[in-house]
Order: sequence, then structure tokens, then C-alpha cells
Amino acid sequence: MTWNRRNFLQAGLSTSLIAALPRGAAAQHVFTPKPDAWRNFEMVTRVELAKGQGATQAWVPLPSFSEPEWTRPMGSTWQTNARVAALVRDPKYGAEMLHLAWDGGEAPMAEVTSKFATRDRAVDLAKVGTPTPLSADERKLYTGATELIPTEGIVKQTADMITARARSEHAKARAMYEWIVDNTFRNPKTRGCGVGDIVAMLKSGDLSGKCADLNALYVGLARSVGLPARDVYGIRVAPSKFGYRSLGTSSPIISKAQHCRAEVYLTGLGWVPVDPADVRKVVLEEPPGNLPLSDAKVAAARTTLFGAWEMNWAAYNVAHDVKLPGSTGPAVEFLMYPQAEVAGARLDSLDPDTFKYVITSKELTSS
Repeated sequence: MTWNRRNFLQAGLSTSLIAALPRGAAAQHVFTPKPDAWRNFEMVTRVELAKGQGATQAWVPLPSFSEPEWTRPMGSTWQTNARVAALVRDPKYGAEMLHLAWDGGEAPMAEVTSKFATRDRAVDLAKVGTPTPLSADERKLYTGATELIPTEGIVKQTADMITARARSEHAKARAMYEWIVDNTFRNPKTRGCGVGDIVAMLKSGDLSGKCADLNALYVGLARSVGLPARDVYGIRVAPSKFGYRSLGTSSPIISKAQHCRAEVYLTGLGWVPVDPADVRKVVLEEPPGNLPLSDAKVAAARTTLFGAWEMNWAAYNVAHDVKLPGSTGPAVEFLMYPQAEVAGARLDSLDPDTFKYVITSKELTSS
């Protein structure tokens, strides 16, 4: 798929009309996350590396992001033969990770157990209230640029075109969401979750990728027009209770189930959950695959994922450009996968079978 100005103009003209078809089709499939009972989960990340290859370090992201209405971290414990095992936080975003170090004489091993509670979330977009306002520092952080998410140049030019007819924050946020759903697609060949280089996407016209690309595009567009927005990096931990095979896990082993989402802060509503990348995931992967946007399951996802999330998912952090403590290597674009270095060389975090790490999850039942 390529993108050009003509495609944009066609998408822009359809934005005001798009609601009619999805709402009618969505009635055929129920996808209605809403705050109800809390669910408790346990996630175990086991890291095992080869013996005798030299000094080794590892960094394991922990589900530490806290929002009292929908996600509550309940702490992590670990067992390891590491010489150093320290809980550390990224100084800018507060992302929590376990930093491990071995001298190289043993076979490095660590098992990290994390517990957390989640519940589905949904924002009533018609109900204006008085949410907790952002501080000046928070607003600066969530409208600022990152290494791969600039807020000027082609990013702002694109956002200005998309929102040219929008007169409110809500209308701008919605227009950008609909534009991404209409103009991007999920590329199954993209490694991992992608990297989120949104300038490269816009300049090349190749608006494909996975969640870290498509949702980063949303965040960048929103920030460029002054709307606070953030990526939330995490991992799916359970099947979808709404019948979406593509939006949940199919096994207790979730080593490749990482998924990032996005939020935009709107006056009178607070943080609003969005996930245009998952709409495109439903299009590509929901059986039988390659569904049209008019399909009932796609339409339901499109309607729901502006304002609601099903919380079969754990939130790690909202951090970008994370410098791993103790490492002399480059910062990572985001911390959503375990990371490791052997003799100063970074391992491939997207290859858990070779790395090696295994992540498992289970839902805990009350006694």
C-alpha cells in the first residue's frame, strides 16, 4: 500500500461519513469492554543464557505502570544466580526493570514473577467531567518529541491536513484515528512490533508495520497539534473474552505477545484509550483473514478502540529512548522485550528461542 495526497484527500472527505457504516455493521458483533470486576494475573519471565561467553547483563521489563482505574501493579520477585540483581527505574519516564549482571563463569539464569490486576476500561466520550489535570511537566513530556517521534516537519504537516476541518480536541483526536485506520495496514513481515520510525513511514509513503509503528504514528500526529499523547508498552496475557482470536493469547506461553497501545489526553475526558493498530490487526488476522473494513468484527473493533480497551493485557511502561543502566550500547526505542548483552554485544531481543527467554502468564482465581 502506498500513500499520496490524493489518497489523503479521499480519506479526509470520508471521515465525516465513515461512522454510518461501522455503527450499523458493529451491531452484528458485540465488543463492549467496560469497567467491571478486577482480574488478577501472574506473569513469569525466565531468562537463560549460554555459559562461559563473557560478562553478561540482562534487563527485564516489569509491569509497573499504574493507573488506579484500570491497572494496578502488585510487585515482582525474582530468583537468580546473578552477581547483581537490582530493581531500577528509567529517570525520565519511571519505567521499571530488573537489571542483572553475571561475571561469565556460570550459566546465567533468572526467573522473575510479577503480579498485577487489571479491569476493562471505557471512557464515556459524551460525558464531560473534571479529570485530574496534567501538570506542566506532564504536558511537556507528552507533547514533546522523541528520537523516532518528532513533532515538526512532515509529521505536523500531515496532522494539520488531517485535522483541517476539526474544531475541537475530540474531533482532532478522532480524525487522526480514522485516518490511520483508513490509510495504514498491518505488515506480517515486520519483525516484532516494529520500531516506530514515523518520519520514514510518512516520507516513503509506506504506512505499514505493526503496533509500535501504527500507534506511534498516532502519538506523533497528536503531539504535533498540541494534544498530549503517549504509547503504552505491554503484553497480552489472556484470550479475548469477546471472541477475537487476533486480540488475545492462545497459549500460556506469551513470549511473542508484546503489544503497545496509545492514549490521548482530552480536556474534560482525561486519558482516552485508542488502538488503531489493533483495528488493522483484526483486518489482517481475524479468521478467515484479510477482512474488509465493512466486516462486522472490524467495524466493532473500529468503533470500540477509540475510547475503550479490553484489559487482557499488562502495561509495562510509557518510556521512549531508554538507556539501559550499565550498558555502553545504544538506547532502545522502547522497553517491551527482555534485553541482554554478552561481552558488550547486544543480543536479539526479538528472538526469544535463541536469546533465550520464556514468558508465561496465568489468571489467578480468588480462594
